[in-house]
Amino acid sequence: MIKLPSVSRRQFLQTTLAGAAAAATPGLLSSAAFAATPLTIGFIYVGPKDDYGYNQAHAEGAAALKSIEGITLVEEENVPETVDVQKTMESMINLDGAKLLFPTSFGYFDPHVLAMAKKYPDAQFRHCGGLWAKEKHPANVGSYFGYIHQGQYLNGITAGYASKSKKIGFVAAKPIPQVLQNINAFLLGARSVDPSITCQVIFTGEWSLAVKEAEATNALIDQGADVITCHVDSPKVVAQTAAGRGAFVCGYHANQSALAGDKYLTGAEWAWGNVYTDFIKTMQAGKPIGNFVRGGLKDGFVKMSPLGKAVSADARAKFEATQKTMLGGNFAVFKGGLKDNKGNVVVPAGKDYTEQAIELESMNYLVEGVIGSVA
Repeated sequence: MIKLPSVSRRQFLQTTLAGAAAAATPGLLSSAAFAATPLTIGFIYVGPKDDYGYNQAHAEGAAALKSIEGITLVEEENVPETVDVQKTMESMINLDGAKLLFPTSFGYFDPHVLAMAKKYPDAQFRHCGGLWAKEKHPANVGSYFGYIHQGQYLNGITAGYASKSKKIGFVAAKPIPQVLQNINAFLLGARSVDPSITCQVIFTGEWSLAVKEAEATNALIDQGADVITCHVDSPKVVAQTAAGRGAFVCGYHANQSALAGDKYLTGAEWAWGNVYTDFIKTMQAGKPIGNFVRGGLKDGFVKMSPLGKAVSADARAKFEATQKTMLGGNFAVFKGGLKDNKGNVVVPAGKDYTEQAIELESMNYLVEGVIGSVA
């Protein structure tokens, strides 16, 4: 990676034309930038790499590639979901020779990844969370994601046993299908322990907004919730605020046990190192990488944080039995008959949804028992 002291990639491209000339004339750049390597890979993060959340999970996955021979890794953090990410991608391609890019944030996809894919057809772009369609999107673009709602269901099991108030809380960013899946799965896991449990959810409206996340966590606890989880970019504020108020915490994205101490029950984590390693080894072997890649616990896309000290023996037994079934590929989180929180039947009796089916249907409802959503 080319080091430009105190100047980001996008600032460099904005303030000088030297980048293009240097890319065309290797002698103008450090020889390290043009070292013969089989594959250079770019990772782009919307926030800091040590956020205890979404960005950290991807950065940990990227770090797993450093031990693979022939790999050069370039990274940039704190890149907003604007034209800035296009400038970062162009820099990685033109200055570093990146052939595979992972722009990891949800808002990078349209229009930014799509624009760069059209402009650079020889580069490969893989985006986390988007839906790739053969008839709609370029062939050098793809989508990957994991069924982490399986982990939220397991979170819910520990929450169901830990809750005394029978009220659990969820701090959510935006009501998109992937977030709704996690909210629903968390409550369904808790209700597998006690059907009377309800889940209060508050939407902050932003992926990362610490003040609102703290306010939402406090509001949920004030309303009686004694176990809290979330789906925001960085669960750090939620975990610390909840634990500080005496509530139990179920983590998300990465391991937040260091933030919540004995109040940490477990957490649904990404295992991106497995996914990225498979991508790279496939590409190094000269084979095409998939355009639509999905997996869950059994596929190694998702993992769980170690169970905390507060998890009871009964909770541990049910958690481990359910996880074993999931690892065998024989567990459906969304089963009929299931109603939404308005009383409508959303999964008919006798029907179970596979993870991919529920994703492709773009879940747009909250299940019965989820209450008090606030935008």
